[in-house]
Amino acid sequence: MIFKTADLYDDYSDRVRVCDPIFQDFGGLSRFHGPIATVKCFEDNSLVKAALGEPGEGRVLVVDAGGSLRCAMLGDLIAAGAVENGWRGVLLFGCVRDAVVLAGMALGVKALAANPRKSEKRGEGQRNIPASFAGVYFRPGDHIYCDEDGILVSPEALEV
Repeated sequence: MIFKTADLYDDYSDRVRVCDPIFQDFGGLSRFHGPIATVKCFEDNSLVKAALGEPGEGRVLVVDAGGSLRCAMLGDLIAAGAVENGWRGVLLFGCVRDAVVLAGMALGVKALAANPRKSEKRGEGQRNIPASFAGVYFRPGDHIYCDEDGILVSPEALEV
């Protein structure tokens, strides 16, 4: 899985969307890619846990958590399940917790910040719907490419 988003941008600039540079790396993999699955929720990570508890098949979960900085939507236990279930990464428009443990996992995690406060568990939110944040529109089935330089989204898989 050797690719650089800068090179992908140069080769496919007419086909990719570039996220605003607002995310930090928290996972053990800073470079990851895969088909997108989505969750939209706000300060309730029930659907994040449910999605990452299912077979990931190399996908990346894109979570629109409304940009909330008030609580974490992903921690070490849910992330460990994601690794076990074959997810490649998580892009989270919100916060994580257990940052030191996440950094040692074979999972890509990009999020806005870390926050020790856990989220609510009300079972609210939506799955597999389009999401929009960081200047980019994400659709389930699109492909995402993340590395140290940034995040690209394409409607189809790119040659890496």
